[in-house]
Amino acid sequence: MSRSTYINEREELIMAVVLHYFKGRGRAECIRWMLAAANVEYKEKFYEQKEDYDKLVKSGDLLFGQVPMLEIDGMKLVQTRAILCYIAEKYNLYGSDLKERAYINMYTEGVADLNSMILSYFFLSESEQEKQRNLMKERALNRYFPVYSKALEGKDFLVGDKLSMADVYLLDVILSLEEFHPDVLQNFANLQAFKKRISEIPTIKKFLQPGSKKKPMADEVYISTVKKLVFG
Repeated sequence: MSRSTYINEREELIMAVVLHYFKGRGRAECIRWMLAAANVEYKEKFYEQKEDYDKLVKSGDLLFGQVPMLEIDGMKLVQTRAILCYIAEKYNLYGSDLKERAYINMYTEGVADLNSMILSYFFLSESEQEKQRNLMKERALNRYFPVYSKALEGKDFLVGDKLSMADVYLLDVILSLEEFHPDVLQNFANLQAFKKRISEIPTIKKFLQPGSKKKPMADEVYISTVKKLVFG
């Protein structure tokens, strides 16, 4: 192998973007959304067997012993929000100045709080799930959506005049919540317009098409796999 070939192959290896997670949405789905919005090509490494997952955990690559992990720019990043912020900073989805980034972070954290209710739903008992469905809607209607609707008054984006991490994450969670409550936006005209507008951005529109890396709602196979690998 020539030196130039070796260098090229090493550079390709370093530059390869790989998302490590289970074969489902979970805490990695918002990362998929961000990579899609940034038009980043990446590979996915799914963990479906406990032996493979335990090997990853024991490798030391997971600083806190949990996925998702994103290999990017020669690094192995963990913790969902840290990964999102890196993608946002690298691909100009993080506002124009420090103040805008502060607002983007606040809005993103709010979306993450709502999303955590959706993520936990699938691991609750049937009786608890009914309560959780109702709580999701109540919190969305009374705590979160009024804030985002107000922020979008007369604006195309939550912060500043361009797409940001907060916009991408908000659309992700709106669509997820609509799978439980299709009418959840009926009293929020600003969010209805936002949903339509952001969904038409070319990179996001592509992600919403069949055949993309967007994952379906969690099913029994995904739930049992996560329980087996993480808790089993």
